[in-house]
Amino acid sequence: MSTQHVDVLIVGAGLSGVGAAYRLQTQHPQRTYAILEARGAIGGTWDLFRYPGIRSDSDMFTLGYPFRPWRGPKAIADGGSILSYVRETAAEFGIDDHIRFGRRVVAASWSSAEALWTVEARTRDDVERYTCAFLYLCSGYYSYECGHTPDIPGLGSFGGPVVHPQQWPDDLDLVDRRVVVIGSGATAVTLVPALAEQAAHVTMLQRSPSWLTVLPGTDAVADALRRVLPGRLAHAAARWKNVLMTLGFYQLCRRAPGAAKRFLRAGIARQLPDPAALATDFTPRYDPWDQRLCVVPDADLFQAVRAGRASVVTDRIATVTEHGIRLESGRELDADVLVTATGLVLVACGGIRLSVDGTDVDPGKTVVYRGCMLSGVPNLAMCIGYTNASWTLRADLTSRHVCRLLAHMDAHGYARAVPQLDEPVATRPLLDLSSGYVQRAVDALPKQGPRAPWTMRQNYILDLISTRFGDVGRDMVFTARDDRLEQTVSRAPSRGASRPERELHEGRRCDHVGWRREQ
Repeated sequence: MSTQHVDVLIVGAGLSGVGAAYRLQTQHPQRTYAILEARGAIGGTWDLFRYPGIRSDSDMFTLGYPFRPWRGPKAIADGGSILSYVRETAAEFGIDDHIRFGRRVVAASWSSAEALWTVEARTRDDVERYTCAFLYLCSGYYSYECGHTPDIPGLGSFGGPVVHPQQWPDDLDLVDRRVVVIGSGATAVTLVPALAEQAAHVTMLQRSPSWLTVLPGTDAVADALRRVLPGRLAHAAARWKNVLMTLGFYQLCRRAPGAAKRFLRAGIARQLPDPAALATDFTPRYDPWDQRLCVVPDADLFQAVRAGRASVVTDRIATVTEHGIRLESGRELDADVLVTATGLVLVACGGIRLSVDGTDVDPGKTVVYRGCMLSGVPNLAMCIGYTNASWTLRADLTSRHVCRLLAHMDAHGYARAVPQLDEPVATRPLLDLSSGYVQRAVDALPKQGPRAPWTMRQNYILDLISTRFGDVGRDMVFTARDDRLEQTVSRAPSRGASRPERELHEGRRCDHVGWRREQ
């Protein structure tokens, strides 16, 4: 088996992977890189999900790339437009030339002796091997293989199609058919108004409500800025406007949940034909942002309800029958098609088996560093977006941090960089959400610590400052590339470090801790 080498190997050619490649080739043009993509096309999430109505739940001024302004008319864009945007970006900057399709990465092993990752990727007929000095996982955190379908009593007895949105069939006929969508999250909220355009009637069956917020599909302020400012400046201004508004509302939800609830309920009440439904169907038991807010652009869900083409039912399933669903209340929902919008399956590190010097790495036992690296794992970063804002905001910061780390390693002649905790710390889940899909994966995902840089902050402004000005060597252990060093581990000093500690960090002689340069 032949081995191919690149300086940096990126896994995943979706929104994150294309953005990572842009940052890498712009800031480190001397480095070689490749992108391995398991699927046959660019786009990731936006190529995988094909269910009716798929769209972003974040505005495109923040979900889009800061280096390539979004010019579409919709701020809340449909999936097809986002897919085109990602593919056009890859083509414009020559990134598509670096993508190798049909390569599913299954394992990656680090060798400290060689300061290299060896990566195995399966193709349809073979296994390919790659080596790289730095591995960057941009494959997201959910399984592309299947979505989550809970054990629903009697589901196998249903006489019609049962569809999960992650595997939406192209030939599903919904014309004049009764559809029940099981679920109340962002996918269900998106599906219901889209399906109601074809189906005889669509019922959203939820065990409990989710918090919804109605937003316009277009951004009037951004459109006004576009008319008076150059394109990039208008995009930047709209981006920052939306960053501040989103962050401000998130802070309101966390610090004054009662006020946030009243605000959200008031917005929903204005859309309901039956005010009594507010308490039953649209008032969740949890505080806003304990789970992600579901965006309803242009109130399309409520328009479908008011028109009688859709309805919302809050109840529990007793059993599925041949012709529909029997609820615990005794009510029967007749259905020709069932859609199980019941969530995702989360996986750590894209499901890749990781090992360091022959020892397997359990991501669930690691602690995340600066939201992108793993304790004890050298020369590896993973891209994880925000839960309370656009994914791309954090994804782009992560790519910029990776580039800054690589520059730091170049400047000091380092071949290896490892985040290292000095002592055990109290940890908490990586994703601070109570959503079912997150809770099911708590043990598998990395943890976060109690303080920076071992936390997964949900604050773009603080993360931006840290990315630009933070100490890139804090809590890091580096190994020099110079083979004349007998021991080459260098640790960034803390504030107030002694002179020997500073000399150690700078690679100078420090005999008293067992460090010396061969003469």
